[in-house]
Parts: sequence; structure tokens; C-alpha cells
Amino acid sequence: MAGTQRGAWISTSAGSVWSAGRATVAARAARRADLMVSDGERQSWMGFGGCFNELGAVALSVLGVAARRKVMQALFGANGCRFNLGRLPIGASDYAVSWYSLNETDGDFAMRRFSIERDRRCLIPYIREALAIRKDMTLFASPWSPPTWMKHPKVYNYGTLVWTKRNLEAYALYFVKAVRAYRQAGVPVTQIHVQNEPVADQKFPSCKWTGEQMRDFIRDHLGPAFRRHRLDCEIWLGTLNTGDYNAYPLTVLSDPRANAFITGVGFQWDGKLGVQRTRAAWPEKKLLQTENECGDGQNTWAYAHYVFDLLQHYITNGVNGYVYWNMVLAPEGRSTWGWKQNAMITVDPQTRRVVLNPEFYAMKHFARFVQPGAKVLGVSGHWAGNAVAFRNPDGGLVCVVGNPLKRRQELVLNAGGRSVTATLRPESFNTLCL
Repeated sequence: MAGTQRGAWISTSAGSVWSAGRATVAARAARRADLMVSDGERQSWMGFGGCFNELGAVALSVLGVAARRKVMQALFGANGCRFNLGRLPIGASDYAVSWYSLNETDGDFAMRRFSIERDRRCLIPYIREALAIRKDMTLFASPWSPPTWMKHPKVYNYGTLVWTKRNLEAYALYFVKAVRAYRQAGVPVTQIHVQNEPVADQKFPSCKWTGEQMRDFIRDHLGPAFRRHRLDCEIWLGTLNTGDYNAYPLTVLSDPRANAFITGVGFQWDGKLGVQRTRAAWPEKKLLQTENECGDGQNTWAYAHYVFDLLQHYITNGVNGYVYWNMVLAPEGRSTWGWKQNAMITVDPQTRRVVLNPEFYAMKHFARFVQPGAKVLGVSGHWAGNAVAFRNPDGGLVCVVGNPLKRRQELVLNAGGRSVTATLRPESFNTLCL
């Protein structure tokens, strides 16, 4: 990969970020090792990324051109995280400035008043800035709530979709219109996830769906609408925030007609408990971690280590990609509805000070070095529970190891027929490129 130095060992801890670690490489594998990387290839890797929300665009808006460009380069540029996956909301997310959908005209089943004009003001320019840096980005979209007139009760928060044929056909058309409108605006959405967190009944935009409802909507309405309109956009069963494999992945994917329309399954939050079973049962489907757990706005090193563990869990259990939540927010990351959340980067609206937070480095230790199209490799040994490994398309091997302990750890790693001996700093993230 351009810009990646073979044999480099990069380490990050609270006292020293992104610095050269201590490592020696031997031409032969050691007889005894703490961590072994196998040659057996597992799932293909789509990439890493983050989510675009209005409050992220607002946070960036206080910066001048040069400072803003520096932030975007840190996320998407060749010397930054090189993110190539991006998520956007269809209508208001919980990090929108206020409630909205793309059509609030009651009874407009033909979607004549559908519009993305609000998104053109800040959300779309934010995404297009990223696309100017990373032109090959894969974008996926999901709603947090349908238009209120389609729901019971008629509110953005809480509630369910009113289950009538006329309503369901109109909602399928809403998705068709959204994909086409974003593409015409220079935002090439290639995946649709049917509903953000279908078991969440929240004070912010949300809507509850059962697995049976998701199955029937995809099978009888959304899939046929995409086919009828010749829309080359993938449909995903996502974004699931439940580990109930039987009620969601099994219920939907075991229906042959629904399955035929579905490319993959998206998981977040408690969805992590359903990843392993879904990978075992449906190896032909892609799996995506769609929203990193978001913390409490304090942006601590302790939570960055929790995020590292999430990455290790999802990758080990078979996902094909991992997506952070809010990449950029103001300090404390307060949402419109009062929830404080972490961000990779914070921008102070008064001082315009930009801070790369601990989770920025947790993500960069993976995303900076692993190419799209890489293969996940198996790891074994006493440190396998804190490590993942990849083989990039160019043949390079990337191993990421966390040391959560409060002491230094001497690590012997066998990989690619060679042995690497390294000193892991206390409470550190570490990446080796071979």
C-alpha cells in the first residue's frame, strides 16, 4: 500500500501517540510465540469508515478552509485514516439539528413532494468533501424514522409504521426517490439499510420493526420496487441493534424470496451478539458493523480501549467492515435531544481548537493500514484475544495488537514465516506491517 512502510511497528498510548515501537524481526519463526498468524484466509474486508450527520457538519462549519481540510484529510486522506465507508441518514438521525423527513406532505403516496433540499445545505456538502478526497468511497443510507404521516402515532420518535399496502408501497418509493436524489446530487449511495435500530423506541427519531415486518417489506415491497425501477442499489437487513438471531437474521434470511433481495446484514450495539451465528449460518452474505458504540462525550482512553475490543470482536466474528459513529462533533458531543457522545475529532466552536481524541487513534491503527479487499487471517496463542491480522491485496501483512494491561508486555509474534519481538507499552494500541 502506498505510504505503508513494511516492518514498521506503530504504537499509541496516552503518553505517546503514533510513535515508533520497539521491534526486531528475525528471518525464521520462533519456536515459542505469544501470537501466531495463520495463512488461512477468512472473510474479505470492505473497509473502515464513519457516519455523516448534521451536527458533524455544524461542528466543522466554524473552521477556516485550511483547518477544515486538515480534519478531512485526517479522516479520509492518504496519511490519515483512509476511510472508504460512509453512512448517511435518510431524514433526521439522532444527530440531526432538528426533526425532519424527506416528505412530510400527509397522504402523498406518489411522493410528488419528496425533497432533499434540506440535505443540500450542510449534509451533502460534508459528504462531497469526503468524496473529493476518497473518490472510491462506498456510501450506505438508512432512515431513523419514516415520514410521520406513515406512522402510529404520527411522531418522529417512538411508534411503528402503519401496515397498509398503500403505505408500504409509498415507503418503498420513498427509498427509490432517496437513492436517485442523492446520486443526482453527487452522493452515490449503493446500499440501503431498511431501518436504524428496529428494536429502539427512543425520544429521538426511531421506529420499531419486527423481523417478520422487515422480511415482508423487503420481499413484497422494497425489493420489487428496486427491481421495477431498475435501481442498482443493494438492500441490507440492517441496522440491527439486537442479538436475537432467531427473530431477525434467521426469520428474514430463511425466506427464499426475501433472501434473494438481500446482500448483507448490518449490526450495531447489541447486534454484536448475533454476528457469529449469522456468519456461521449465512457465509455467502456480507456483514457490516454499522455504528460504533458512542460513549458519554468524555472521550477517555479507557473508552478507546473498549472500542478497540469492539473492533477485535466484530472482526474476529466475521464482519466485512467497521463503521464509526460521529467522526466530528463539538466537545462533549451533545445531541439535539440531550445525549452526550464521543467523537474521533472534536472542534470547539468558541476557540476553533481541533482535538484528535483517543478513539481517532484506535480507529487509525486499523484503518490506516488495512486495504479494501484484504483478507482477515486467523490468529492463535495467548494474545489472540487482543489481536487481529489481515493480508492486504499487495501481499503485505498487517497485525494489530492491543495491550490493555498496566505493564509493559514483551510479545513474540510469528507471522509470514518470520518472528517479530516487540515491547508493547502499557495500555497501548500497536500495529505491525510486514
